[in-house]
Amino acid sequence: MTMMMMSLTTSLPYPIQILLVFILSMASITLLGRILSSPPKTKDRSRQLPPGPPGWPILGNLPELIMTRPRHKYFDHAMKGLKPEIACFNFAGTHAIIINSDEIAREAFKERDADFADRPNLFNMRTIGGNHKSMGNSPYGEQFMKMKRVITTELMSVKTLNMLVAARTIEADNLLAYLHSMYQRSETADVREFSRVYGYAVTMRLLFGRRHVTKDNAFSDEGRLGKAEKDHLDAIFETLNCLPSFSPADYLEKWFRGWNIDGQEERVRVYCNKVRSYNNPIIDERVELWREKGGKAAVEDWIDTFITLKDENGKYLITPDEIKAQCVEFSIAAIDNPANNLEWTLAEMLKNPEILKKALKELDEVVGRDRLVQESDIANLNYLKACCRETFRVHPSAHYVPPHVARQDTTLGGYFIPKGSHIHVGRPTLGRSSKIWKDPLVYKPERHLEGDGISKEISLVETEMRFVSFGTGRRGCVGVKVGTIMMVIMLARFLQGFNWKLDPGYGPLSLEEDDALLMAKPLLLSVEPRLAPNLYPKFRS
Repeated sequence: MTMMMMSLTTSLPYPIQILLVFILSMASITLLGRILSSPPKTKDRSRQLPPGPPGWPILGNLPELIMTRPRHKYFDHAMKGLKPEIACFNFAGTHAIIINSDEIAREAFKERDADFADRPNLFNMRTIGGNHKSMGNSPYGEQFMKMKRVITTELMSVKTLNMLVAARTIEADNLLAYLHSMYQRSETADVREFSRVYGYAVTMRLLFGRRHVTKDNAFSDEGRLGKAEKDHLDAIFETLNCLPSFSPADYLEKWFRGWNIDGQEERVRVYCNKVRSYNNPIIDERVELWREKGGKAAVEDWIDTFITLKDENGKYLITPDEIKAQCVEFSIAAIDNPANNLEWTLAEMLKNPEILKKALKELDEVVGRDRLVQESDIANLNYLKACCRETFRVHPSAHYVPPHVARQDTTLGGYFIPKGSHIHVGRPTLGRSSKIWKDPLVYKPERHLEGDGISKEISLVETEMRFVSFGTGRRGCVGVKVGTIMMVIMLARFLQGFNWKLDPGYGPLSLEEDDALLMAKPLLLSVEPRLAPNLYPKFRS
């Protein structure tokens, strides 16, 4: 073992050598006890861990994880492309369970949902969630239940969502105004850039009742981001990118908290603080207005709703710190999915013109060309929603579902799952599985309309875990309704309002993806109006 360790460490940078030696020497007593307490091999599969690669004594598979970049590729590399339905990795005594089967995913998040409703207690999640004050990053318990209940029954209620229709419509109009101004200036449209602007503006409207984060309206008349808003949006995405880190400190936090292993602690702290530096002054000002100065004439946005809620004793239900933590979480959860889905959907439509023709035909039949598509039309735009579903299937926005944690010893797929195991469901492996889908790499929206689908409204939610769109179960996404609205309206307005073709300087259209599952080459298009000039709105701040 000593020779193996020397061979391993001499190929690594000196700080990593120190790290591995320190882990081996300082963590052995604690972690050896965990390993020795693991269930012995037995013919009874329910007491066996899922299959996985062999590991080092004490450290398990952690050294290989440290050496692999990007780390999400380690799981495929370690199993040599086999992609078993369920696999187990040992990271210094913490078991990471990788699920690549829709049947086992359904078992985890439907049949045994209560067993896997916890979250890992990781630095990144604690930082983003304000030390477990938000809903999504909190452990399963009283705080999680309180925040989920408030968000579900108040913020995402029909009453509140209807109250905010006008705010969302302003940004749907602003999207057209933004794109029309590009046409007037003969500018190329960067799909990723303007779709993120739209998602950001809608999110700010819902949260704060305005699309700008500074007191002066920093957006230009065409709808471009101002300096502060661009800085805010960049920080939101950088914070989001900190979540799937698979850092060594995630599994040895007791020993290495504060060491800033791989720079992850500093990174999430810096970017999360930047997001808060824009959010918090707005929240502080609004809390003072409602709780000290008598408030406004009416509740107008999500922050107002949070601030004014009271319990049965007349005490304020949500603290300012809880509001601040939840606002960070809302910010990082609301923007990437619609933007990623739109870019890939448009790319697939341009690659497959017949799909684009069918989408336009549906828009012309349901809406026509003498008015703009509205939220009330979404129920009847089944082909567009089928396109969004197919994009979720083929081009997910992340490699894994946010990790769950086993709350007790249990089983999955007939295998033993120890309490404290981290559960990771692979998004691409489900959506692109030949065991689940016929011709899985072929982009075919019609597969979501087969059977009874044509006669009923199509949902973007995939409850059977054949692919992942929005989370399901106790940890499921509470923003499905608003997420669906943002996604479908952006795509519908984009297609209804303009004719599109690749920018002349773009080159051949490639559907290659980068390590983050984004289009490796951002989609650049030329824009041309498709409707009468009087239908294009003016920008509204």
